[in-house]
Amino acid sequence: MSNIEHAAREHGFADADEMFKLVANVDVSTPAKMVEFKNWKAKDGTRSGLEPETKVYHILNLGAGVQSTALYLMSMRQDEPELVPVFDFAVFADTQEEPDEVYKHLEWLKSLGGPPILEGTAGKLGEDLLSGKNTTGQNLTRFASIPTFCIGEDDVEPGRNKRQCTKEYKTEPVEKTIRQGVLGLEKGGRINKNVRVIQYLGLSFDEPRRIIRVKERFSVIRWAEPRFPLFEMEMTRRGCVSYLETAAPGRKIPRSACVFCPFHDNTEWRAIRDNDPVGWARACEIDDALRAGGRMASGMNKKMFIHRSCVPLREAPIDTPESRGEQYTFGFTQECEGMCGV
Repeated sequence: MSNIEHAAREHGFADADEMFKLVANVDVSTPAKMVEFKNWKAKDGTRSGLEPETKVYHILNLGAGVQSTALYLMSMRQDEPELVPVFDFAVFADTQEEPDEVYKHLEWLKSLGGPPILEGTAGKLGEDLLSGKNTTGQNLTRFASIPTFCIGEDDVEPGRNKRQCTKEYKTEPVEKTIRQGVLGLEKGGRINKNVRVIQYLGLSFDEPRRIIRVKERFSVIRWAEPRFPLFEMEMTRRGCVSYLETAAPGRKIPRSACVFCPFHDNTEWRAIRDNDPVGWARACEIDDALRAGGRMASGMNKKMFIHRSCVPLREAPIDTPESRGEQYTFGFTQECEGMCGV
């Protein structure tokens, strides 16, 4: 079995043909269809059938993690010009709750003199959680929740809470920054029909399910189109790490995610505890508040926890290794919007 076939089946597809068809919208079951797939990889606007007078913007959704950093450097170095153009801009959505190393890494990227990096934010996520606010600043019973684990007295296994944080603190600030910071629109302004925004996302070959979910989200956005160069290059996250060893030798690339994100596996929790005391204290503060009876727990009849063991984070068994299956179940491969962890 080929590596591609193995990867397809590992992610629940019947075979590689089904994976490519769902992710790339083409059928590669015959040599002729494979040619069609190769044509799909053509650069600029030709894949969308755009008119020559259409103004096309190439924008990187920059998470400041391994995959999006690889794309940023590929753009600067023009290592893969057919798939990764020179970006007009890169956009970073700031939850204001990332580890310090992410912000330091972002400043390093800015210092390279590459595509301009714009930043957008919907506010400080942790403070909104503690006060029970949504992104409009209103005190409501519904606010931007994080995907905490929850368990009741009679439950055998923990459940997961609904999550709006990625949408409201990641994807919406990126869209707002593009509309206002790149296209120069006022709030509520309409995008000209001859404007097309190509957004490049750092989802890799080992994340086909996330790609499909992101494509579904973009399907209702008339003026924007997502592209996934790493998938087209059949490059996994590990492949990005290998690329960065050459493109940025000696540079440690952080994992981009809020310090209190429940999607962290034990390896990431240990890294925060051992290397980022401020971030660890913040994560424990948010975890404690989940059960303190404040607005974060409004309407909840179950106890909430950040760690999947459903014990307070300070006491959680984060020094216990996780199996590969557990890492897949609770890691960023389950993140639905394709913004965090890259």
